[in-house]
Amino acid sequence: MSEEFGPTFLTVTDEEGNELVLEFIDALEYNGQLYQAFFPAETEGEEEDPDAGLVILKVLHENGEDILSTPDSDEELEAVYNLFMESLFDGEE
Repeated sequence: MSEEFGPTFLTVTDEEGNELVLEFIDALEYNGQLYQAFFPAETEGEEEDPDAGLVILKVLHENGEDILSTPDSDEELEAVYNLFMESLFDGEE
């Protein structure tokens, strides 16, 4: 994805109805499933959350629409997280 026009932001709503603004970082495919990585966007006036880190969501296709969902298991999340880390920091030692 080109940074020519600046970062891409997305607002998602969790199961409790809380809205979270995320900045798109990267996407990759793992076991035939598309995953996207985001960082929580910094919002003016909000304290920085020290626990905020990489957010990984998988893309599901339902009724012709893309829906973002959390990975189904900790093992799936860990495998995809490791792939994103390799991709994002490849060559940085």
